[in-house]
Parts: sequence; C-alpha cells; structure tokens
Amino acid sequence: MPGGRLTQQERQQIALGLADSLPYAEIGRRLERPTSTITREVMRNGGPTAYRADLAHRATERRAHRRRPASSRGPESAPQLNGRDADAVRDFEEMLTTILMQSGLPRMTARVMASLYATDAGSLTASELAQHLQVSPASVSKAITFLESLDLVRRERDERRRERYIVDDDLWYQSMIRSARDNAKFVEAARQGVTILGPGTPAATRLENVARFLDFVSEGIVRAAEQAREVLYTRAEPTASPTAPPPPDRG
Repeated sequence: MPGGRLTQQERQQIALGLADSLPYAEIGRRLERPTSTITREVMRNGGPTAYRADLAHRATERRAHRRRPASSRGPESAPQLNGRDADAVRDFEEMLTTILMQSGLPRMTARVMASLYATDAGSLTASELAQHLQVSPASVSKAITFLESLDLVRRERDERRRERYIVDDDLWYQSMIRSARDNAKFVEAARQGVTILGPGTPAATRLENVARFLDFVSEGIVRAAEQAREVLYTRAEPTASPTAPPPPDRG
C-alpha cells in the first residue's frame, strides 16, 4: 500500500519497468509510489542495470531483521542521538547515499560520505566508520581513497595518533577548483586536436565548440567558488561593543 514497505510484487513490477527502460517517475506512478521511493529502492539494490526483485526483497528483509531488536522496545525507548530520532537519522543517511550514487559515486563511497556529513564532528576514524556501516575496514579504506582523489575528504591525525577522515566547508571549494583544472586539461587536449584534425573539419569544429564551452563554464565555476568561499566561509571581524567608549579624537 502507498506509504508502506514495498512488497515483493511491487519489486517485480519495478524490475519489469526497468527492463522496459521506463523512467522512475513512470514506475512510481504505476505503483502509486513517490519517485523518490523508486529511486532509493533501485539505487540501494544494484542500480538500474543490476536490480533484481528477489535479491532486493531479501536484502530489505535482512535490514529489517537487524533493526527489529531496537524497534521492538517501542517508540518511547528508541535510541536517541542528541535528541534526534535514530531511525530518522538512518533514513536520512540512506537518502543522502542515494543522491550521491545518482551523482556517480559508488555505493560504499556514497555511504561513507553520507555518514561523515551526518555526524556533528564532521570526522570519523576507520574503525568508527566500519562499525557504523557494518563493513570491513578495507571497504572503508577503499572508499576514502576514492573520495580523497576527488578532494571530497581529507585525513588528519588526532591527539591519540588515530587517522581521522574529515569533511569540512573548504572541501567543496577544493573539489570545484579540481574540477576546473580537469576541464582545463581537456580544453588543452581538444585544441591540440583541432590543429591535428584540421580547422574547419567537422571533428575539429566539434572539439573547438566543446573547448569554448568548458572554458566559459570553468571560468564561471572558479569565480563563483572564490566568491562563495569569501562570503560564506570568511569569519566576520568582531564588532565594537555598543557600550565601548569612542576612540580618542586625534584631530
């Protein structure tokens, strides 16, 4: 029923819709489910090319079984985190994971990133991540290495010499600048291709158009990133107290 847990029959309909190359919105409309529910279900269970209804159903049952001991105590005794509903936090992490996967991140990498952003400290150790996600430290390490390559996470040693993985305000700026640098490399290669393929040929014209587009977009990205960093992340200078005496007249 709409709003409840997906049934096995609904999952079979999702699989059939994917096989027919139907968009998530159309599958959701046929099942009277939100598009976000279909998107999350598919991305959580292998993506559109690897989704299987039977495997997805068994995986959901396993997740429900792991959660049952905590939820059986009743809503009044559900685990809380700084006054937060632990189930709501977990659902948010899953939603954020799905969004990150849609942007191109592998599932484990997306789960690690979502976990880091959902913690107040903005940092976790490898063992903390492995325990939270119920995965091996090797899986965490592989995900962190990938995120580092995109400048989306950084490492730091804490006072106990443990390696911590950190997300902070500056990382998105660094990632944007890295993206602009990658674009610049493609622009340079494209313009070399124009010379090699011959100006005015269809292939050279295509490459030149791409180079101009990326030049224009990258310039805008760098400018916007610099402005956002200055406006949003620069700490304001302390203002003088309204009760403070005026400065002496040196005139």
